Amino acid sequence: MTSSKNGPRWRVAVIDDHAPSRAALQAAVTDAGGEVVGEAQRSVDAMAMVMRARPDVAIFAVGLPDGDGVATAAAVTTAASCPVVLFTSHTQDDLVARAQAAGVMAYLVKPLRPAELAPALDLAIARFRETRELKQTLEERKVIERAKGRLMDRLRLTEEEAFRRLRRAAMNSRRPMVEIARAVLVSESVTEDLPAI
Repeated sequence: MTSSKNGPRWRVAVIDDHAPSRAALQAAVTDAGGEVVGEAQRSVDAMAMVMRARPDVAIFAVGLPDGDGVATAAAVTTAASCPVVLFTSHTQDDLVARAQAAGVMAYLVKPLRPAELAPALDLAIARFRETRELKQTLEERKVIERAKGRLMDRLRLTEEEAFRRLRRAAMNSRRPMVEIARAVLVSESVTEDLPAI
């Protein structure tokens, strides 16, 4: 697949200190329709480069001269909100477990087989998006549950009545239910902070 007229298939950051590996990744990304938007050779430079380049996905080597690529990948995944693909010649169980805990979304095994690049990057981006959406949905449900609980306590409603009130307010205002729930929680905290008259 080549890049579309709207831009590259993916914008990719590469973190690897081995020049032949970086060159192989650069060629494979370009051949698959992507663009390498940033490169780093050390852990210490990875975060700043990723934050500056804002790639769709970052490819990290495991062994970097100044640190552990897995640990740096975990920081990038969290702080830069960027999916990470690990580029490694090792596939031991302990590395896989550490990578999963770090939020790594896919693997490429050295030496690079270009045909494996596109599926790995597509998978990493899709998994990352899905994980983020699930996390957001869970957080929104928690907010709605808390607001429902506050309405139940304050207005002596059943759970179903409180939910119906939130849903009706969302429909009437044409806003997502989570926004209404947040407003309920904010108004509750504001009135709790007011001094008694």
